[in-house]
Order: sequence, then structure tokens, then C-alpha cells
Amino acid sequence: MNIIDTHHHLWDLERNSYPWLKRDVGHFAGDYSKIRRSYMVKDFLADAATLPGGWQLVKSVHVQAEWDHEQDPVGETAWLQKVADSPGSKGVPNGIVAFADLADPRVEDTLARHAKHKNWRGIRHMLNHSQDNPRLNFTPRGDLMADKHWRAGYRLLAKFNGSFDLQIWPWQLEAAARLTGDIPEVRVVLNHTGLPYARDAAAMRQWREGMKALAERPHVACKISALGMAHRGWTTEFIRPFVEETISIFGADRCMFASNFPVDSLTSSYAAIWHAYDDITSKLPQSDRQKLFHDNAVRYYRV
Repeated sequence: MNIIDTHHHLWDLERNSYPWLKRDVGHFAGDYSKIRRSYMVKDFLADAATLPGGWQLVKSVHVQAEWDHEQDPVGETAWLQKVADSPGSKGVPNGIVAFADLADPRVEDTLARHAKHKNWRGIRHMLNHSQDNPRLNFTPRGDLMADKHWRAGYRLLAKFNGSFDLQIWPWQLEAAARLTGDIPEVRVVLNHTGLPYARDAAAMRQWREGMKALAERPHVACKISALGMAHRGWTTEFIRPFVEETISIFGADRCMFASNFPVDSLTSSYAAIWHAYDDITSKLPQSDRQKLFHDNAVRYYRV
């Protein structure tokens, strides 16, 4: 199986600034001291080399790694483009999902400068918001999806043929369905399976209903990933219901797999994640598996 990893990160802590990795800010996944070190393309390719025999990483999509927001976000894209163009990188990352503050009055200029880099594909501006739990609140500015300035920046993505990587909590899924219905010209990829953080019956019902609402938008796809990020000791059977339900809700034409490495190295090995996806989808038609592991990534991220 040739695979495309649609969500991973790289960071060089010696040259670039990532504040969340330099201090303990209470990440919801717990202690992340293990990944508080540079993770370069050679490290990512070394992890990919542990895939089972007959499996091969052929392309990848890098998603913004919270480069210091006080710096120009195009700096991260420029650095990643140099990495992709360098000898030995094998073209990785083939797609770059960058950061931009979509509420910034200067966001159109930022998007234009991102778009000058050939591997740029879109933007992720993390929208995770919780009024009750500070550890689950990734933005101090409330519900950005309802902010008119942010929505104006979001709409501009279509002008640059950029997609939006949507990262939210399950209780925000229905609001995201309204946003994507209001502005259908922007292609959207939901990150991390909608982040089903809690597993009690009420939380599962909320996640499931929100996923169904978002899946009604035909221009929204879903990345299946990070299902073990907050659950050390996860197993294939633990994540199976989420993988199977997501594929059932969105369909095999609108789902794709990802590792979320190196963040998910806190709870798993690279090979174990892909082995789990392989096992869970083993009874699907090979044509569907080809879409989930490879073809959908080519289509949605144009890699």
C-alpha cells in the first residue's frame, strides 16, 4: 500500500520559535516533554521507514505547528518549502497547511504571500474553544466562527484556492456545519476525527450528531487521526468504532488517514497507528482502501 500521511508536523527548536514546546502550558494530551525536541524531516522519514513490509509513504501534508504567532506566519511556510526542495527530503512535505489569523485586517496580504510557495495548500487556524476547561481552550478570543471579521478572512481563502483545516471540539461541530453552509466556496478538511475527547454516552451522542451535521456539507472531508492522542494505552479495538462510524458518516470518498506525528508518538509508534487503520479497514473493498490511504489525499490536498 502506498500511503499519504495527511497530517504531521516538523519543527526546528534551534532556529524557529514554538512557544508551546518551550514551556509546559498544560496541553490536554498531558506531559509532552518527550516531543520537546527538534523533529526534522529526517526524523519523520525514519519513522515512516518503520511501516510494515509492502507499505510505503509516498507523500505527506504538513499542518502548521504553532510557530510563534508574534512572528510572520509565512516564515514557517518558507522554511517548509526549503525543506521540501532540499536533497534527501523526497519532496516531503508535498503539501503545506499554514497558519494565518483570519481575523487580522492584513490577512489578505498574508494569504497572498503564502500562496507564492508552490506547496502551500491552505490554512489551519485552530478554533478549539471551551468556556469550562482552560486546558481545552486554544483561543482566548471566544467563538471565532461567529466573528464577522474572522468570517471575512475565511471567505478570502477561496480567492487563493486555499482550503481550511478545521480543528474544533465535538460541541462546536454543529456551529461549523452552519459556517460551512454559509460559505460553501471554501473547501474544508475536518481535523482529528472531530476530536472525540470524552467517551461517555452523552459525549458520544454529541460527537455523532455533530459529525452527521457537518457531513451534510458535500465540500467537507474528514481526516481520521489523533484518536489516541489523549488516551495512552489505546488499542485498535478502542479506536475502531470512531474509524468505522466516521467512514460511515462521511463515506469512503471523503475520509483520509493521518499519523499526527510526532504528537501521537506520545501514545504510540508510527507503525502501530497505520497497522490499526489497516486492520480496521481490512474488510472494505480495495478500491475504498485505496481512497482512504492515498487517493482522497491527492484530490483534497492536490499533492
